[in-house]
Amino acid sequence: MTQANPTSLPIKTTLLVASTLTVMAGATIAPSLPAMQSYFSEVDNVEYLVKLVLTIPALFIVIGGPIAGILVDRLGRKPLLAASTIIYGFAGSSGFILNSLGSILVGRAFLGIAVAGIMTSTTTLIADYYLGQARANFLGLQAAFMGLGGVFFLSGGGFLADINWRIPFLIYLFAWASSPLVLIFIYEPERDRHQQKNTIHSQTSQVALPLKLLVVIYAVALLMQVIFYLIPVQLPFYLQLLTNASATQSGMAIALTTVFSSFGSMIYGRVKAHLDFVIITAISFGLMGVGYTIIGFADSYSLVLVGLAVAGLGLGFLMPNLNVWLSTEVPNTVRGRALGGLTAFFFLGQFLSPSIAQPLSERVGLGITYALAGGLLLFAGLVFAGMKQQIVALTDSSYNKA
Repeated sequence: MTQANPTSLPIKTTLLVASTLTVMAGATIAPSLPAMQSYFSEVDNVEYLVKLVLTIPALFIVIGGPIAGILVDRLGRKPLLAASTIIYGFAGSSGFILNSLGSILVGRAFLGIAVAGIMTSTTTLIADYYLGQARANFLGLQAAFMGLGGVFFLSGGGFLADINWRIPFLIYLFAWASSPLVLIFIYEPERDRHQQKNTIHSQTSQVALPLKLLVVIYAVALLMQVIFYLIPVQLPFYLQLLTNASATQSGMAIALTTVFSSFGSMIYGRVKAHLDFVIITAISFGLMGVGYTIIGFADSYSLVLVGLAVAGLGLGFLMPNLNVWLSTEVPNTVRGRALGGLTAFFFLGQFLSPSIAQPLSERVGLGITYALAGGLLLFAGLVFAGMKQQIVALTDSSYNKA
């Protein structure tokens, strides 16, 4: 088709709708976990396996992210996105009919592969279509839209989980509504097709990547997701112990995090116009640290909500900040691979979170676990603020040019 205008409403809408699928991957069924655990109570090690149902997609996103990065650079953005949305619908909804934890985990693994393709291709398309402040604004809008989608899917998941723990799996069929939009409205950037045919191999061999900076960005993504995922994985159990909260209340609480995350992401473009990447990272860690500390010492449902709101705001700044930072510093010819790596580290953190948090929470309790996470985030924020110049020096280009 003729190359379209990336500022058109259909293209923007398609990218935003597809982006919501990534936040659905795990958290949509979070409110179902206690009921699922009861249903499979006779299965050995059921506590860990049920939480793995939530996080196993992350492991396969880790595996699939770098592969998706290679495919998106070599084969194109649009084909990968279209195929991934179709696989997503099949794999995500499979838990509605499967009758063993093992088979559900297999379906969740395929879901992870699909999410890797969706997240890498949508973010790369946004980085290709938009430049400068427009890129920062749209990546902020993308994160905000993901958060708002999370509110809908989490709230719906909580309500449906109170009816039956299987029903929230049907929400994943929403992916099939985005497939026709991708096929009709998304176009492959002309410059990328030319590079793929003629110069991509020679250019990528000569490109100098800011490897030390990538290590920093990937490490931030890993830490952020390990700690963030204490909310969707552990919060339903924490609230059940603290206030005997229902699945609906747990879903609404987790959704509140995404509301404030969406607000932070929505205003990210304005924040970025005045602050640089390093300072935004420090502020984000600080806000998340305060939020988790409040959650850890809360003695009521309402106080937990306050902590979730503050933590969500910090998360809302941090997610688009990492995407814009990386997109700005990495050349177009290898941008998909770099963003695929970022996708892998985002979800490696999600996968590792239960393995790290479970033994810690069993030893000290969930409240102290949240408080310790808050302290670690506050320390990380101070490190970034204090080492700003050293982090800036990791790249030869101006880190605030996005």
